Amino acid sequence: MVHAAIDRWRDDLAFFLEPRPGKIAFALRIALICALTVLAVEIYQTPGAALTIYIVFFLNQKERATSLLLSLVLLALLTVLVGLIFLIAAAVLNDSMWRVIAMALTAFAFLFLASTSKLSAIGGIMALIVAYALDVLALAPVGEAGTRALLYAWLLVGIPACVSILVNLAVGIKPRTLAGRLIAWRLSLAAQMLRRPNALVHRRVTEVVGEGSGPTDAALRLAAVEKTSPPEDIAALRGAAASSMRLLAIVNIIARYPVSMLPQQLSDAIAEKLDAMAAILDRGLYPVDIDLDIASQPVMKPLAAAMLAEIKRILAVFTSPPETAKPAASEGGFLVADAFTNPDHVRYALKATAAAMFCYFLYTVLDWPGIHTCFITVFIVSLTTTAETIEKLSLRIAGCLIGAGTGLAVIIFLLPHLMSIGELMLLVFAGAFVSAYIAGSSPRIAYAGFQIAFAFFLCVVQGNGPQFDLAIARDRVVGILVGNIVTYLVFTNIYPVSIAARVDAALARAVRMLATAPASVGAAIAAVASDLSLARYEPARVRPSPDWLAAREDAVQAVAQLQGPLFLEHHAMPSLGPRVECIAHAIERPSDPFNAGPREAATGPLQAIIEAHLHKLEQDAAVMAAQGRQDA
Repeated sequence: MVHAAIDRWRDDLAFFLEPRPGKIAFALRIALICALTVLAVEIYQTPGAALTIYIVFFLNQKERATSLLLSLVLLALLTVLVGLIFLIAAAVLNDSMWRVIAMALTAFAFLFLASTSKLSAIGGIMALIVAYALDVLALAPVGEAGTRALLYAWLLVGIPACVSILVNLAVGIKPRTLAGRLIAWRLSLAAQMLRRPNALVHRRVTEVVGEGSGPTDAALRLAAVEKTSPPEDIAALRGAAASSMRLLAIVNIIARYPVSMLPQQLSDAIAEKLDAMAAILDRGLYPVDIDLDIASQPVMKPLAAAMLAEIKRILAVFTSPPETAKPAASEGGFLVADAFTNPDHVRYALKATAAAMFCYFLYTVLDWPGIHTCFITVFIVSLTTTAETIEKLSLRIAGCLIGAGTGLAVIIFLLPHLMSIGELMLLVFAGAFVSAYIAGSSPRIAYAGFQIAFAFFLCVVQGNGPQFDLAIARDRVVGILVGNIVTYLVFTNIYPVSIAARVDAALARAVRMLATAPASVGAAIAAVASDLSLARYEPARVRPSPDWLAAREDAVQAVAQLQGPLFLEHHAMPSLGPRVECIAHAIERPSDPFNAGPREAATGPLQAIIEAHLHKLEQDAAVMAAQGRQDA
């Protein structure tokens, strides 16, 4: 039992920390930006050095286009914020009561925007900047010192944003390069599946299929905007991206159904060809005129023969541009549709504001300014649902302890021997690289990477030049832990929001996508599966019943099993659309009678598999509809 648990833990760690495309380059770029930010804050002697460095993690993505856009947008927003802070400060700075009220109101407003608008996490950062700046301004005398404090508020984000822009322009990964590496990685995974795959390879393929074509599509859209590659190049890579997803769908079917298994010699030959194609893509090119060179085809079962024929067809048109997609539906405006009708948005902003202000009053009343990091922490870690709050708490606490432990060890054993800013930069580079590598991993552990960086920077970067005051490090870590605990207590006890409220609508959307966009079903259904997993963290008074969870987990499994086969066959099934619409309707409106949609006779082995899973999904929908009528 113990050995099995250790093996499972080791497999999980290997899976989460594997070097996916762009991950090491992303970590190196984050580390370089953090090190250069240290140099800038030490040259200009700006306060809040650790927080300034930490903001780098919010400004950068794996490719440069999004990183540049985030940095420019945040710079523009910050300039507006400084003006807002100036106006608020002029009105309330001399009155403590009104200053605190202004801090609470502005925090509530920006947190509300974080929940209801496209600002998302940036809204929390804006709330932090305004509230923290008003707190710091109270300590500064009026006149020149107050003006200098406002400049420091701008530099808090301005320095890392400007450094990020320069570094991304110099060494950032082009979106086109990242797209090519992602396609190459998919081909390598398909080759591993065709050879003798193990559980880890199966898990990797499942995750990549779950992501869908979103990452490569987004990278290629950005590449087209950048205009750093010819249009025909982008079109060819779009075709390669679509073909690579179809290949993964096929090898998934081959691994799942023994009747579709290819002879090993044939599988090895195809895998060798896929590895050669991946090597071409890794060099920044793309393969054309692909031929399997199969001298003689052995006798195979019908489904295996169909899989081989599909692989041949895909390779023959590997880089052919895919069919023109229908225009995407409008994603709406700046605010979400239910911004002013769903009370959960207001409750989230109220809870996060209450937690932050409680922390502010706590360190003020205790006269313990060293734990002011509890106030900062609330804005960084607040999440909208109870399940997410509880699930991420363990990652936050673990990340905080790892970062703090590493930071304290550095203070004791290394900092006393550092004699220059260059050595401090190297230290920050190392800590930022490890944290960024974890933050660039699966979302299930990314939070730990952010928290490791936060705690490490707060311990190691204490002010101007290398300093090693253990009391400062202790107080800052205590503040982080207090902020995490206060956030947890508030979000789990005051208007707790169950994640179950969004499951059925998301599941119905994923079911409809089976008929319209099966290539994108994986990402949608993976999000539903993640929500169902998170729901088990909720307190009993909030958590749905075990039967409710089980029915939806069964439906998620059926949809996941349908994705691959329908990716290959949905055009050949005219009744698919009406049928999945009936299933989606039953999930969304359980009070209505459930009627199964029209069926059609299976004309091949793959359609027989699809029919079996569709029938299972209809049974799951009938169970969910019955549960809904019973609850009503």
